[in-house]
Amino acid sequence: MLLEPSSLKILKNRKNLLAFSAGVDSTALYHLLKEENIDFDIAIVNYKVREQSEKEVEYALQLANSDNRKCHLLEIELSGKNFEYNARNIRYKFFEELIEKYNYNNLITAHQLDDMLEWSLMQLCKGCGLAELIGMQPIESRESYNIVRPLLFTPKKSLLELLETKKIKYFLDHTNQSDSFKRNRFRKYAASFLMEESSSGIAKSFKILLQEKANCFPPPYIYFQSKKFYCIKTPTDDKLLIHHIDTLLKKEGYIASSAQREHILNSRSAVIGGEWCIEINDKLTYISAYIKPGKIKMPKWFKERCRELKIGSKVRPYLFDSVNFEELFSLLEIETF
Repeated sequence: MLLEPSSLKILKNRKNLLAFSAGVDSTALYHLLKEENIDFDIAIVNYKVREQSEKEVEYALQLANSDNRKCHLLEIELSGKNFEYNARNIRYKFFEELIEKYNYNNLITAHQLDDMLEWSLMQLCKGCGLAELIGMQPIESRESYNIVRPLLFTPKKSLLELLETKKIKYFLDHTNQSDSFKRNRFRKYAASFLMEESSSGIAKSFKILLQEKANCFPPPYIYFQSKKFYCIKTPTDDKLLIHHIDTLLKKEGYIASSAQREHILNSRSAVIGGEWCIEINDKLTYISAYIKPGKIKMPKWFKERCRELKIGSKVRPYLFDSVNFEELFSLLEIETF
């Protein structure tokens, strides 16, 4: 079976959005989901960097129309440095806007086994631990929806065979062959050979590693959570701590870079991306949406109370402005940590 069973289960009788590109992976996934009678709409982004992208959008619109599905389209011109990073941010912002507007329960992506291997090889060459080595999961919970990856243990070769056998139209993005992108070099010179030699063993290994990761990295102990504010227990192991911080940031849709994670641990008081701030003490760690100093006027008594309770200054503005801080204060006064 090409689709991961637990992923299918969570998609049944739910409102789903498929991230579509008209390429091999998403086109194969479209038809596999259709065969399983999964209800879904699609969303496609046209960055206007390739002539072929207009045809891909046209194909997506035709496909959705033929099956009476919505096709959400975003067209935006994008170029310059960090294209992949910026494109991803634009894409996921668009998806999340659609999820909020139309109340989708799940975002379905067509990441497959080759993708997971490429990612892991790149992390391995940077220097990483188990938490960073395995970056994707079949089901990943976010604040108001799930990211579901039904093809995560399926080789790309199997998807190509499916499309060719059934004579299903798809497009190839030739920029994926360019050596100017690091990920393409890992695919071309390492991952492709490994997948050709041992795809079943690689899939088995990733399943084992995901289970071991779950055992080694239990979920964070959350003492208090409200809106975009978290208070969690600070583990003694920094690897577990940064994993907990990373998990909660991902839940909120923010992906911290390796440099940002290192900065958080080294400084113990950090602002990342101008969006989030983290304050770490020996017992508790605070993660909060970031509000610039001076934007919120806080009374002296509030700042003094935060100081007494060892709540760092960077998280205080959001705590005062958007959270029931009295509830947190009461908890900290009576709890034995």
